[in-house]
Amino acid sequence: MTTKTGILLVNLGTPAAPTTAAVKAFLGQFLHDPRVVDLPRTLWCPLLHGIILPTRSPRVAKLYQAVWTAEGSPLMAISVRQRAALEQELTREGVDVPVALAMTYGSPSMSEGWAQLKEQGVNRVIILPLYPQYSVSTTASVFDAWAKAMKRERNLPVMRLIRDYHAHPEYIQALAQSVRRHWERHGQGDHLLMSFHGIPERYAREGDPYGDQCRHTGSLLAAALNLEEGRWSLTFQSRFGKEEWLRPYTDETVASLPGKGVKRLEVICPGFAADCLETLEEIDGQNRELFLEHGGEAFHFIPSLNDEAAHIRMMVSLICRELA
Repeated sequence: MTTKTGILLVNLGTPAAPTTAAVKAFLGQFLHDPRVVDLPRTLWCPLLHGIILPTRSPRVAKLYQAVWTAEGSPLMAISVRQRAALEQELTREGVDVPVALAMTYGSPSMSEGWAQLKEQGVNRVIILPLYPQYSVSTTASVFDAWAKAMKRERNLPVMRLIRDYHAHPEYIQALAQSVRRHWERHGQGDHLLMSFHGIPERYAREGDPYGDQCRHTGSLLAAALNLEEGRWSLTFQSRFGKEEWLRPYTDETVASLPGKGVKRLEVICPGFAADCLETLEEIDGQNRELFLEHGGEAFHFIPSLNDEAAHIRMMVSLICRELA
């Protein structure tokens, strides 16, 4: 039997529209995942469906409306471009493998992505979750979604999961190149803040390596940029609920920096492979306002790697390593 490999490029997902109903459906699927919120279902489900979704969905829908584009959700538009660019670059490298896009939550689902590959005769799949740092709440959820998609499959394909790439040299190089390009255009600021999505501190205590991998990425990026201690810091954003999350928190740090003499701040989010609500609205919106309100003079958000050529080439390197 001939082996044919396909690539499944996976990100978290996005609402289908910036409406309360669409956001509620998306958040309902996302927050119902035990990998994301691991509280007992008998406690969490009534709280989620009775209080959180009815109150949170309208607020989040307004935030999505602020970043929605003519192409739709920024994350989806960028992901579509990433998929096309990756397939094109693989072809240029002489690697003839189809690439499909899937989301852990929302559409296209993991099942839909697999169906596209299966129609092309694929029986070996390399799954690339676009999460540089591993976490139980992200990469492990991709694995769960794949397992669920396989439940009806009679003949399971061979599967390889790229677990993380937080220290991959080409990933660090692409981040550093992005920062240097920003400096060339705007000049170097007083401080570079690296903001990563947070997770509950308890997850780290229970063995999730995410926080350590974020700090490793940050140290490697600072070294690549020759940043001295005090010229950069690393924080965690997007906390949810009352539980303690990984510290230091991004918003608290941003508010404190002007008082420490930082007037020109640059913020990069190395853990996000594509710009989305958390980078465009939370960082470049809410945290920009926070910095300026507390005495900052200039706030510069450095976009995610998105479909930049160096980012796509890094993905090709990851895939070729798996193919070998």
